[in-house]
Amino acid sequence: MDNILGTTFFVYIGMNIFLIGFAAYMTGQAIATTWRPMWQILPYSVLLGLASRFLTYALFDGPLLHLSGFLIGTLTVFAMCCLGYFISRATVMVNQYPWLYRRNGLFGWSEKTDVANGE
Repeated sequence: MDNILGTTFFVYIGMNIFLIGFAAYMTGQAIATTWRPMWQILPYSVLLGLASRFLTYALFDGPLLHLSGFLIGTLTVFAMCCLGYFISRATVMVNQYPWLYRRNGLFGWSEKTDVANGE
């Protein structure tokens, strides 16, 4: 596992899920609440993946240039970014347009039916 991640499993979890993962979640949330398109998650995820790789190198003596560790870390960061984006986008849609939409699960919203038709 250390050869694939470029570090130990516990360092990977601590760095990519808790530290950088929190930053990625907040990045996705910021992109959604400012009404920017979803494709902007990708460049921010790559930058956060690079930051994760550097912090692993600087703090835990992991290899700096480790392709599989970078790719797995960036995919984890991308997933956390998407999680923050979709949750925040659903919240923004329902809060911005309460007369049009209602919350439908964690990631979605649905149209309200007309009041005259028995909402």
